Amino acid sequence: MTFEQFKDACFRAALDKGCENAEVYATSSDGFSVNVLCGEIIKYAVERSNGLNLRVLFDGKTGYAYTEVFEEPETLVDHAIDNARAIENTDENPMQGACEYPEIERKPNPVVDMTEEEKIDLALRIERDTLAYDARVNRMGYCAVETGVAKTHIYNTLGLKADSDERYSYAVLGPIMREGDEEHESYAFKFGPKMTEYDDMIRESIDNTLMQFHASSVDSGEYRILLRNDAAGDLLSSFSSMFFAERVQKGLSLLTGKLDQPIVSRSITILDDPFEADNPRAFDAEGVPSVRTTVVENGVLKSYLYNLKSAKKDGVASTSNAGRAGAAGPVNTAPSNFYIVKGEKSFDALRTMLNNGLIITELSGLHAGLNPISGDFSLIAKGLLVENGEVVRSVDQITVAGNFLTMMQGIEEVGADLRFGPPGFGRIGSPSLLIGKLIVSGK
Repeated sequence: MTFEQFKDACFRAALDKGCENAEVYATSSDGFSVNVLCGEIIKYAVERSNGLNLRVLFDGKTGYAYTEVFEEPETLVDHAIDNARAIENTDENPMQGACEYPEIERKPNPVVDMTEEEKIDLALRIERDTLAYDARVNRMGYCAVETGVAKTHIYNTLGLKADSDERYSYAVLGPIMREGDEEHESYAFKFGPKMTEYDDMIRESIDNTLMQFHASSVDSGEYRILLRNDAAGDLLSSFSSMFFAERVQKGLSLLTGKLDQPIVSRSITILDDPFEADNPRAFDAEGVPSVRTTVVENGVLKSYLYNLKSAKKDGVASTSNAGRAGAAGPVNTAPSNFYIVKGEKSFDALRTMLNNGLIITELSGLHAGLNPISGDFSLIAKGLLVENGEVVRSVDQITVAGNFLTMMQGIEEVGADLRFGPPGFGRIGSPSLLIGKLIVSGK
């Protein structure tokens, strides 16, 4: 069957079998990836995949069933109904009805349209130019190019019809550098149509690697901290779930009951913006039209992030933050483009304002070293020691510890250097943040 035939057959079977509503969430993708090493291709893949998730509302409960083959629609409906029957909770799981969508302008991405040979050549050139950039580059740990086209279709028996077509590309490289007896590696990536202009990516990876040489620890104590934009984004990403309404409703967030209250420094405004120019979308994973949400405004918590289910519980409108971890996954919550709004100070100006303290350039252990419910963290870090506004030396073998909200309350300045991490289950960004104090464990 075609997708249209299969979808219609699923809907007929679902309604005939007593379902109140039914919805299909279908994805298809064409992807290309190549990884090169020492001028040779070590991994090369051209992949095509598709999947369809059927969601039914049966006897007030939601059931899911997944398939990659458009055959036997009645069997798929039976599986979804059986899964609904097995659900014990009776929370309402609304579906989006027919609606209009905002116009989305996606930037052209000519990289996606390159031939496979041209993409392979791009990866080889990135590796070659990285090796030639600095004599201390000993070899490459990783060098890859990936592109793809991903299509999503959300249809239901309430008249919803949502279709999207996303074209993506990114490059990742990791040079390994040697100086004397020391050897270090660092990664950098570039996302989007300008990844063919990769000199800045090479320079970033080299600079980040060089920062690790001749590093040593510092004395334990409280330090003024300049949290570089990429490290700040990683930390915000790890704690982003505390802003999800479903977490708040379950008592799994520090932000329960704190709407319209100050929670962080007045210098902090946080947006969830699905219209951000480099990664726009017209609707979320439930087909809800995209809306821009001010989550924190001048330090005050203004909104949680909602999908239809959590919005129904609180009697508010969805903020268009339904997400799915692929077609096989159920509906949950996910940010779109979630970020701290940039300030006006350059990174160099923030370093001068830091005066004496540490620049944190890298955080490790983000999955094991923090608790998104309590907000506490204790993370291995690397960075730079700064004295009188000037970098003195590299720092490693330290741990930074604190509480996320307490740390955010102590932010003195927000940089102008907003940077996003790579797209994934939401895209998260931050500028560099100047923090009054943070506990550092060293020697």
